[in-house]
Amino acid sequence: MSSLQTSSKVALITIYEVGKILSSSLDLNKTLRQVLNVIANHLNMQRGMVCVLQDAEGLGIIASIGFTQEETIRGRFAIGEGVTGRIFQTGFPAVIPNVAHEPLFLNRTGAKRLIKDQAISFLGVPIKVGRETIGVLSFERNAADHWHGFEDDLQLLSMVAGLIGQTIRLNQQVTNDREQLLQEKSRLQKELGGKYSLENVVGQSKRMKEVFADVHMAAPGKSTILLRGESGTGKEVIARSIHFLSSRKNKPFIKVNCAALTESLLESELFGHEKGAFTGAIQDRIGRFEQAHGGTLFLDEIGDVSPTFQVKLLRVLQEREFERVGGNNTIKVDVRLICATNRNLEEAVNKGDFRSDLYFRINVISIHLPPLRERKDDIPLLVEKIIARFNRDNSAKIGITPEAMHVLSNCHWPGNVRELENCVERFATMSRSNLIREVDIPCQTNQCLSSTLWKYQPTGGVIPIAPVASAPLYISKNQEPESSNIDENESLSQTEREQLINAMEKSGWVQAKAARLLNLTPRQMGYALRKYNIEVKRF
Repeated sequence: MSSLQTSSKVALITIYEVGKILSSSLDLNKTLRQVLNVIANHLNMQRGMVCVLQDAEGLGIIASIGFTQEETIRGRFAIGEGVTGRIFQTGFPAVIPNVAHEPLFLNRTGAKRLIKDQAISFLGVPIKVGRETIGVLSFERNAADHWHGFEDDLQLLSMVAGLIGQTIRLNQQVTNDREQLLQEKSRLQKELGGKYSLENVVGQSKRMKEVFADVHMAAPGKSTILLRGESGTGKEVIARSIHFLSSRKNKPFIKVNCAALTESLLESELFGHEKGAFTGAIQDRIGRFEQAHGGTLFLDEIGDVSPTFQVKLLRVLQEREFERVGGNNTIKVDVRLICATNRNLEEAVNKGDFRSDLYFRINVISIHLPPLRERKDDIPLLVEKIIARFNRDNSAKIGITPEAMHVLSNCHWPGNVRELENCVERFATMSRSNLIREVDIPCQTNQCLSSTLWKYQPTGGVIPIAPVASAPLYISKNQEPESSNIDENESLSQTEREQLINAMEKSGWVQAKAARLLNLTPRQMGYALRKYNIEVKRF
């Protein structure tokens, strides 16, 4: 086989292997080192490197073989400086048969190339993308090892440099795109975080995840939303979430507490009034509907609106138009309505306290916010957030023990998140040390301030009649009182009232003894007796 055929075969194999390596990975440094090794093996080279423009003034080595790490770090060249700099500047390849006789060869890396009675050759070609030069590919070898003309080697290196150039440009585009995506993601997270983020609503329980899913699905639309749940469950926070997740996020979010205003004040507050409409109306005033034009209006406690005002509100919700108090001009508004209530609207409709047509108008999309007792998994997260905020606001370093956290997680919390916030802030303020312990929690010393409010009746007929330490005692039709000493053979189907009477009869109608039977305090026992209208017998 002739030397020309051998050279062509080597070149073909080299190009094939280089192409396969460059297409195998986006790890640029790794693939370029593999390419340099292939060329060094096929062309009997000793050292090689790939230099690219790293800033406006100089070239730096991004991949090399045959150089130490220190030599690679030193290998920087200004544009036009030395042989490498000239190749980049002119865009033409260069060959130096013996680097010892070339003054332009700077030996910038400091590698020990010269061996006694041995010449070192240098070959360098520009790395181009189209007409733009982006780097230099160069190799060195013993001059005595080269057995054919430099022209074949330069041609092969030029083809490899073209493949390397395309790979470098592709890698740069991928890197730039990724950086832009990360920057955009960071910008959007900051933007949403500054206005609202569902992360502001603490919740990892199954019930809250369902609420988050409903919010994300309902927010983009224009339909009226009804938020339902007990007081303190975070209805206003969820309403803000819906607004800032909608297309109206750059428009106003206006809130009105319907229960805080009388009927006449509520009409003026929502619709506005004209000058002279009533005593004290010294100038025109726009209402909340007009203020919320293009945005969202949040009507809290809508279940407390009087029947007379419900008629006026119904027309606005149907037509999105109204007149100011004392005015004749009809005003049209584009408002998305979010309502909230802690009342049982279905029961109010049946009793005639709430208009059925208004009920159907506002109950388009209904989202129920669970009470805190139904998502106890979220209590530790809420407590940690409340304590962190307390520490930040008061420059304190309050912590909480696992035992105290367990007590809080098992409380009933009739006031939900609002009550939890107040309770944590209270014992954090009154704590004698920086660590909140179980004894620091008021309910552990029968000082629970909300015990008289435990009148909630959950689904299924279970009625908590009073709190006991950290958790309430339930008297149920199908559940025996916890920690009680009532005979196990007694019927579990008796009513709560019958169980109270049974305990009083067993104790000779002495409230203190009956309270001990039910594991209640005397004060709590007295409350239960008054609640069920049980007359205490005197002997």
